[in-house]
Amino acid sequence: MRPALGLPRQIFAALRAAFKHGTVALASGGTTISTGGGLADRYAAALYAYASEQYALDMVVDQMDALGRLIDESEPLRRLLDSPLVDIHTAQKALRAVLEEQSFGKIVLDFTGVVVANRRLRALRSIITAFAALVAEKRGVVVAEVETAHPLSELQEQQLTARLIEAGYGNVKIIKRVDPALLGGLVVKIGARLFDSSLKSRLQRLQYAMKGAA
Repeated sequence: MRPALGLPRQIFAALRAAFKHGTVALASGGTTISTGGGLADRYAAALYAYASEQYALDMVVDQMDALGRLIDESEPLRRLLDSPLVDIHTAQKALRAVLEEQSFGKIVLDFTGVVVANRRLRALRSIITAFAALVAEKRGVVVAEVETAHPLSELQEQQLTARLIEAGYGNVKIIKRVDPALLGGLVVKIGARLFDSSLKSRLQRLQYAMKGAA
């Protein structure tokens, strides 16, 4: 794979290292981060390594969180990410225009450019989630991955955080993701533990029960 036009070679080199060797080489060449996991984890580790090398990790963390919220709150943007009909150049131009309008920095702009150039646009939201989980892990924070059919309001997020604290998860970070296919309710994953109260899951259980009674 070749680096996209105008993108820093350090980002491309990190991504190439992630795919070829299972690690992400930093620009100094002196330190590596083991990635393991899937595609989203490897891209997340590459971004983490590059942002750390540039002493811009805190800024990139904030902007990636903002990008996740932007995707969750914008149906047109989600359609752009999910559409298999949009060609690379159109997607690259459209996404960059949106991010520049929202004042995202160069590292995030260039990173999303690499994602688009590598035909991984549909994985962008998963990459953002993986990046947030990696950052939380490095900081010793418990990660609660929360999927809902609609974006959580500030009050709902506060209530959910309170319930998690009551359950013993004091230092917890909620990573939100919108999945309209859930129809309603929510799915919470903390490590290997999964709590699924989505309407989709309830309808599936009802369907299985009806089949068993037939």
